Amino acid sequence: MPLVPMTAFTEDVKKHKYAVGQFNLNNLEFTQAITEAAMEEKSPVIFGVSEGALKYMGIDYTVAIAKVAAEHAGVPVALHLDHGSNFDMVMKCIRAGFSSVMFDGSHHSFEDNLRLTKQVVEAAHAVGVSVEGELGTIGGVEDDLSVDEEDATLANPEEAIRFWEETKVDYVAIAVGTAHGMYKGVPKIRYDIIEKVASNIGAPIVLHGGSGVPDEAIIESIRLGVGKINVNTESQVACTETVRKVLAAKPNEIDPRKYLSPARDAIKEVVKGKMRLFGSSNRA
Repeated sequence: MPLVPMTAFTEDVKKHKYAVGQFNLNNLEFTQAITEAAMEEKSPVIFGVSEGALKYMGIDYTVAIAKVAAEHAGVPVALHLDHGSNFDMVMKCIRAGFSSVMFDGSHHSFEDNLRLTKQVVEAAHAVGVSVEGELGTIGGVEDDLSVDEEDATLANPEEAIRFWEETKVDYVAIAVGTAHGMYKGVPKIRYDIIEKVASNIGAPIVLHGGSGVPDEAIIESIRLGVGKINVNTESQVACTETVRKVLAAKPNEIDPRKYLSPARDAIKEVVKGKMRLFGSSNRA
């Protein structure tokens, strides 16, 4: 089936209280692993693509690979720009065939974020593309995006509500204590912020930094209104650890297929586990 916007999931996510996972594409093997997991779990899925991944793979290759994967998947698949930094990048992805985009204006003032996000929503919605916006600053490191822990700021619930009311973004990412990358300790998630915002807007909440968050925290966040959860680092760790194990056991191996194939299987198992945890299995 063709790529779909994230709005294809919204009604069912809100009705049945589950979350759709965004799993980032880093190369062909990641795409295959995520697609196979979605097929086996009968789960809708979001392919997340960061600007760093676009620089690495190329936007045309990325869209072509994602479209082929979606056609084979037999489940709803969205191709989503993750942390789009400016209007031009967002428009470039929409023109290339992305079905969903995130405009991350969280590094701007609230009023500028509001104004710029409105512009993105107007342009994207005109061509049937869904939009995710962000309030607050999420810590950690993801590609070229790096935010020190002390510089991370939690979302203001009142501002988040106003943000949705005025922009009508389809999904709202709010900083509630999670971070990109793996955690050194246990994240302290502000459930009160999730609950207040989710109960006052018509869009699902997005939880960034889903790698390493305890299962019980994920379940509680979904219960309170989180409808999309981003996972990348856990998949990368599984991939890299597997490659290292294969090459440690066979140091003379030179065929990439011999170590990337088991790495792909490891990524798939991570994704399948997350889909079951998020409640999206058998929802396609």
